[in-house]
Amino acid sequence: MQPADVAILIVSYNTEVLLKECLRTVYEQRGNLQQQVIVVDNNSTDRSVDMIRADFPEVELIDAKKNLGFARGVNLAATRANAEFLLLLNPDTVVLDRALEHLVEFARSRPGHGLYGGRALKRDSSLELSSCWALPTIWSMTCFALGLSTAFRHSRWFDPESMGDWRRDTVREVGIITGCLLLVPRDAWIKLGGFDERYFMYGEDADFAFRARQAGFSPIICPEACIVHDVGKASATRADKLLLLFKGKATFVRDHFDGWRQRLLLFELLVGVGLRALLARMELRSDRSERDGWGRIWNERHRWIKGYPDLK
Repeated sequence: MQPADVAILIVSYNTEVLLKECLRTVYEQRGNLQQQVIVVDNNSTDRSVDMIRADFPEVELIDAKKNLGFARGVNLAATRANAEFLLLLNPDTVVLDRALEHLVEFARSRPGHGLYGGRALKRDSSLELSSCWALPTIWSMTCFALGLSTAFRHSRWFDPESMGDWRRDTVREVGIITGCLLLVPRDAWIKLGGFDERYFMYGEDADFAFRARQAGFSPIICPEACIVHDVGKASATRADKLLLLFKGKATFVRDHFDGWRQRLLLFELLVGVGLRALLARMELRSDRSERDGWGRIWNERHRWIKGYPDLK
């Protein structure tokens, strides 16, 4: 079979309504792309599987029958891909203005970067920063520990990982391109070995980008590739999300830093979480989900600080 231009890989868990809109726009905005669309369903309890079979019979559906997590789900989908590029797309996204075609054309015009991303918007067309981040550093983690990244949210100096002073409207190399919209040439994906499956959810894209840079790639953003991203709509509760998020952060630190740097960064994660839990307890935060979330993460710090375990 002739390879497609791009294999679109979507991992879904109880996202029936969001996924339906995502798939509709994938096909409506395909332009001239030859697409292969692969969806891994992580044992959803809603009607996601039935919806795909009824409304999108052309989708290659993998019904996993259990929750594999994000990294394993993506890797499984990638084994079915027969395309020049692999494109990771979240089920809580909407493709705008032939965005995927623009991204593929951009990657072809700028070979060698390895990882390519786009620009994410909110439903009201305002900017959503989550399409990319800067890589964590000792300074950025110190800002988190001291609460500066929260007090001065999106500050160039005190919240550097967010790159909040840049509107994602120019071509620019970045540290991390998130899995909500990530294009990778197939040969680069194979060279990097895909995602590290120890990361159940969150942190796998940071690890992937870090390894990509070590391999000589330089992730880059194409501002013409625009999507809507309903951040958090496909996630569990706030507390569950934070637990997975900090497990991912701790795993990333343990994987890519050693010696005193590793010890310092793990300590800064604990200090930052403790500070936010304390502020929440003092009711300086009015949102109950925030209060409960930070309190739980602090109480379970001995769990997540160890990071994700190796797969058995």
